[in-house]
Amino acid sequence: MAGYESPRLDRPWTEVNPGGIVLESGNSVTYITGTWRSMRPVRDLEQCTQCLLCWIVCPDASITVNNGKVVGFDYDHCKGCGICAEQCPVTVKKPHAHTGKIGKVIQMVPETEFGQ
Repeated sequence: MAGYESPRLDRPWTEVNPGGIVLESGNSVTYITGTWRSMRPVRDLEQCTQCLLCWIVCPDASITVNNGKVVGFDYDHCKGCGICAEQCPVTVKKPHAHTGKIGKVIQMVPETEFGQ
């Protein structure tokens, strides 16, 4: 394999070539990583206050925002970690549009409910 160097233990870590070098920036958008998700975040559109906290905390940048408003989720890259639902500060006043439960505006739903 070209460019491969066997690990050597006779020199300090500062002299070892870094691993996992990505030569082309922005290539992660081409990899669909949301397929291993078991839970899916679902937002009640009517009751969302557009605070954007979900967008700020999403580690995968999977919250889609347009003109300062959340417009949806990028389910191709969302891994279902639930951070958006956990950090959502808004409690629904009436049953959630998708789950029918009282709770946060963003609620986690089993992926199996979407039949894919």
